Amino acid sequence: MSNRIPVAVLAATGSVGQRFIQLLDCHPYFKVTVITASDRTVGQKYGDACHWILPGDMPDWVKEMTIQPTSPEAVHCPLVFSALPADAAVEIEPAFARAGSIVCSNASAYRAAPDVSILFPEVNPDLTDIIPIQRSLRGWSGAIITNSNCTSAGLTVSLKALYDAFGLKKVFAVSMQALSGAGYPGIPSIDIIDNVIPLIKGEEDKVEHEPRKMLGKVVGNEIIPADFVISAHTNRVAVVDGHMVCVSVELEHSATPEQAVEAFRAYQAPEISRDLPFAPQPVIVVRDEPDRPQPRLDRMTGKGMTTVVGRVRPDPLFGLKYVVLSHNTIRGAAGGSIYNAELLVKQGYIK
Repeated sequence: MSNRIPVAVLAATGSVGQRFIQLLDCHPYFKVTVITASDRTVGQKYGDACHWILPGDMPDWVKEMTIQPTSPEAVHCPLVFSALPADAAVEIEPAFARAGSIVCSNASAYRAAPDVSILFPEVNPDLTDIIPIQRSLRGWSGAIITNSNCTSAGLTVSLKALYDAFGLKKVFAVSMQALSGAGYPGIPSIDIIDNVIPLIKGEEDKVEHEPRKMLGKVVGNEIIPADFVISAHTNRVAVVDGHMVCVSVELEHSATPEQAVEAFRAYQAPEISRDLPFAPQPVIVVRDEPDRPQPRLDRMTGKGMTTVVGRVRPDPLFGLKYVVLSHNTIRGAAGGSIYNAELLVKQGYIK
């Protein structure tokens, strides 16, 4: 695009905000023109206020940018990427939507709302059909579009391939979630070293609901979730990046592991989403090694956007089981929001 779209990043100094800055560096569609952060950093240069925690250097172009207040009056952009915490997003994101911005949000505040889509371009681009309904119901000229919970990301992509090929009845999922999913500074070292924490507050409810919503459809004025059930256990483990989920599934039409692997490998994004800059190529990689995927070895597959599946085998209770891995701060957070925005540009919602 010769004229890149001006965008803002809200909460740009946090861990997910930094991912947005990193991934938007030289993006062909978008140019970051406004950054916001906490009140105590407003007026400071980003390079002075931000403690950069990601591998690689902070992009030079952002170092001298001045942090602005997180308000529509200070931010005049058609597209806003939100890395806000959920409690702040509840009030701030609708203010931007009322002011006419499209908000691509990483926050959980509106994921459960029936008129807000959890968008995954390689899974459900048609769920943007809810945008005109959302605008009508809420009186907004903009809109809110959300990412899923980061654990639901790779899980949902893998379930979509099986859902299309065989149908789904029941899903049992046990997560091993990386430390970066807790934000920075995250879990105290004395709590997580030599330990696994079998509670991530609110996480199990999200994992049990969000994949069903993402595989659902717009009916009337709301999104109706797909008709299968999920039971989830979520755990925090001492891995920096990369959420792994052990999955058992009962299919509507039984399949062998070989047939499931074929479905995973054959799965493609819908045509409208297939050639966008952040589209995962391929959508799913299946590892044949008996001890893969592993976070350290496989989380950056497809620049962190590809879902990695392995250990596909029979399950004595449900019929089929496998392991799925996705990069939680790229595909499950900032990269996912950017991919959503690319789709919205192609669909004409952002100009």
